[in-house]
Amino acid sequence: MSLVEAIIDRAFAPLQVSVEAQRIPGGILGLVDASGARATRVVGSAQLVPTPRAMTEDTWFDLASLTKVIFTTQRILAHAEAGRIDLDAPLISVIPDFRQYNVDNWERKITFRQCLGHQTPFPGVFPLYTYGTDPNLLRAFVLQHEWPAGPAVYSDINFILLGIALERIEGKTIRQMDPGPGFAWSADPAQAAATEFDPWRNRVVVGEVHDENCFALQGSGHAGLFGPVGSVLDFAQGLLGGAASPLIRTTISGRRTHGWERSYDGWSGGDNCSPDTIGHTGFTGTGLWIDFANGRAWTLLTNRVHPTRHFDSGIVALRRAVGDLINAEQ
Repeated sequence: MSLVEAIIDRAFAPLQVSVEAQRIPGGILGLVDASGARATRVVGSAQLVPTPRAMTEDTWFDLASLTKVIFTTQRILAHAEAGRIDLDAPLISVIPDFRQYNVDNWERKITFRQCLGHQTPFPGVFPLYTYGTDPNLLRAFVLQHEWPAGPAVYSDINFILLGIALERIEGKTIRQMDPGPGFAWSADPAQAAATEFDPWRNRVVVGEVHDENCFALQGSGHAGLFGPVGSVLDFAQGLLGGAASPLIRTTISGRRTHGWERSYDGWSGGDNCSPDTIGHTGFTGTGLWIDFANGRAWTLLTNRVHPTRHFDSGIVALRRAVGDLINAEQ
């Protein structure tokens, strides 16, 4: 048995227990090292209602906020490296009409780097979709709304704005952009892990984005990416091989790099990973962690919000347990 196989066998146990306890319908754990050796383990159901379907290695997942790191961060940093944007310039260098009716406000001073590191005063959560479903109107709302300033917290608004900046730079909508090899902006419902029964849409969401704001915006920088475990592992292997800006490993704050979280006490990657580890999670039950010191990456993909988010799935403890076993002493 290879080392990758041995590691994933022990790390798979907490996911299997969660599914057997009916806390999570199903999930996939994938592990890859810098050489390309990889292994995956699958358990449970891709969908329970209205029609049960088994989870398979080919199941596509709504990756939720992994969109921020797999797509948006990569694209913003590529534009910065090409000299098209300055990360320390304000967003108005690309979006000059941002809060254009009050040119002295704090929003017009927010920089690309601050948005990447969630170092802004935007609110953590805001239900844009309750203001309508016209995507152009909602973009105008984001740009002209008088946002209340609070403490710096993780906020989707940061990446919604970065997505609007990408649209301005590239002259096309997010969903017209290439999502990257092996990824897409939707999935075949017959091949996708179901997320939530959404009372707003009055249906089980499967193959279309779960995030209501992204759905209403018809594409955004903070969510919307779909992909199977193989594509996520391909992306992770590329990062291990150096196919990314070094800024993804460059600290912005105690817990954040450019786009990613970094290892800290109590974080989602567990306590055993090296200090040179970055990671990110997604609301639907997804996550990806890259340990550069140990030359390996792992992804835990689940449909923990199916059929409802209003249930204690134990996802926080599950992620940490898996990470601890991935990185346990050999």
